[in-house]
Amino acid sequence: MNNAARLTAVDASSSEQLAAFLKAAGDRLRLDILRVLRSDSFGVLELAQIFDVRQSGMSHHLKVLANCGLVSTRREGNSIFYRRSLADAGSPWRQLHEQLLLELDSLPMDATLAEAIALVHGQRAEMSRLFFAQFTDGTPAQQDLIAHFGLYREPLLGLIDSLPLPARELAIEVGPGEGGFLPDLASRFQRVMALDNAPAMLERARQQCQEAGLGNVECLLADALQPLELPAADCLVCNMVLHHMPAPGEALKRFAELLKPGGSLVLTELCRHDQSWVRDTCGDLWLGFEQDDLIRWAGDAGLDTGASLYLGLRNGFQIQLQQFTRAQR
Repeated sequence: MNNAARLTAVDASSSEQLAAFLKAAGDRLRLDILRVLRSDSFGVLELAQIFDVRQSGMSHHLKVLANCGLVSTRREGNSIFYRRSLADAGSPWRQLHEQLLLELDSLPMDATLAEAIALVHGQRAEMSRLFFAQFTDGTPAQQDLIAHFGLYREPLLGLIDSLPLPARELAIEVGPGEGGFLPDLASRFQRVMALDNAPAMLERARQQCQEAGLGNVECLLADALQPLELPAADCLVCNMVLHHMPAPGEALKRFAELLKPGGSLVLTELCRHDQSWVRDTCGDLWLGFEQDDLIRWAGDAGLDTGASLYLGLRNGFQIQLQQFTRAQR
């Protein structure tokens, strides 16, 4: 094949790929799927429920989107979750891909669709709530195999102490568990609020505060993913909780709303891993997170990326500390 013929074949292949891309983007349902996947991942059954279509039909649409690079998959244990793909830097129609997503994100979400998404999130949250309701005497014993508090306490305190916060008036901890970190926050902030939606866990945290004589800590039974009328915090801490939350991207938006401008969100989380046993034994909904995902979700929430720290592997798990700042603008 001469050079001219070879170039013609390449052009034809590129044209066919572009045609497939445009065809995939030329269906309203597929566009709505991309909108729903903006900051979340869903399984095929969840998407079929959200859009009220048969599983087979949803699988077909997802295959079309995947074949042209608009969605990708992520395995969480035995489940496959679909997520929106960012534009490939080497794609000849990268700008078209980016513009498509930009335009989709500018559209208001249909109320019926938003309610269907909220229902799926609620189902995930209920699974997590029922799991932890079993442990009236504390967290699952296997939790210490993953990330014992002692592994990250000192690095976490060092990070918080180094932050140029607006003030040290209020810190919020989301999901304090048995309250092990509350004394450290109480000694650094004038006031501390601990939010948990598990009554048994919150009661244990409250007892911990009473035994330690912490008069500046308030334990509230509250769901941090729901709109809350709380004073703006200088610092919000979330230790090993995000992987239990039904919608991590939405969670970061809620956290950002609870911060003062210039305030910091500090996350202690697992790095991405493949140990699926934690879903059944520890109630994890997600097998850790990539830093890029956390940064993208934080950006969508109006947070600027700050410090990061990675701690050594233990039993195949690695811990990451990530800090984000609510923009002053």
